[in-house]
Amino acid sequence: MAAGTKAESVIEVIDKIPLKRRNQVKEITLDMAGNMNLIAKKCFPNAVRVTDRFHVQKLATEALQEIRIKYRWQAIDLENEAIGKSKKSNRKYEPEILSNGDTLKQLLARSRYFLYKSKCKWSENQAERAQILFGLYPNIQTAYNLTQDLRTVFEKTSNKIIAFARLAKWHEKVNQVGFKSFNAISRTITNHYQTILNYFDNRSTNASAESFNAKIKAFRAKFR
Repeated sequence: MAAGTKAESVIEVIDKIPLKRRNQVKEITLDMAGNMNLIAKKCFPNAVRVTDRFHVQKLATEALQEIRIKYRWQAIDLENEAIGKSKKSNRKYEPEILSNGDTLKQLLARSRYFLYKSKCKWSENQAERAQILFGLYPNIQTAYNLTQDLRTVFEKTSNKIIAFARLAKWHEKVNQVGFKSFNAISRTITNHYQTILNYFDNRSTNASAESFNAKIKAFRAKFR
């Protein structure tokens, strides 16, 4: 109810702009929030609505990190159990050191950063860490590949029909893997497929607007 009320309040303000001017708006980029879609649809009826690709990719990245974090908590639990056993037997706990010098817990914590990047942007240390991580946790590698495949669809495709076909293949891979979080992303993309595909017409995003908003927030925080 609160979200709906907020949307109606925004619509009320925007509606003060003459319809003739609002009808000149040709395209709007937005996230997948229902209230934003409602505002755009009601206030700018002639505008093509485009789901920002970075919001879609962010969902995949968050799903990947969720899998990494799950294994990290498992590693922490295992280490705590090992420490407890060592104390009971009056032995000093010595964690296993991997070939790159990380413990298992450190490996999973330090892997966070390179999982956001394409392989071509990894440093030498990150590439070494990735090889160890993927060898120990194939599910993380699978999730990473799914994330990169989705990024490639957006970065390497300029035709809407081809994009539709490539997204369909991505959905198929997700179904075969069976990761719950990625299945949720797949359904989300399906529910917003039209506005997502509209991205491939002009490749528009709201990255510049969000960057501007971030600068305004930083400026305000500085002078509070």
